[in-house]
Amino acid sequence: MVRLKLVWTATAIKQRNYVFEYWNKRNGSTRYSKKLNINIKERIVLLKTHPKLGKKTELSNTRVISLGHYSILYKKIDLNIIITGFWDNRQDPKKLISFLKKN
Repeated sequence: MVRLKLVWTATAIKQRNYVFEYWNKRNGSTRYSKKLNINIKERIVLLKTHPKLGKKTELSNTRVISLGHYSILYKKIDLNIIITGFWDNRQDPKKLISFLKKN
């Protein structure tokens, strides 16, 4: 079985870190962010074994997988799974589309 390599884009890292920073500041603790990070890692393990698990999107070759209030946007290119976005679903979806088209 071929192992897929996982790659986070700078945009996705920035979005994920923004969410962590928000919750750290709001809660005065890193506990929620650490728990969320564990959930992200668990979901990504699933993607590595089942790359078509996510739902197709309108964006070319992009799929999305849900993680509660968050979505992980990704592409499978050759032997890589590229995380292109990490999005809080409570935000305006138009903001996400414009953000992804720019990056």
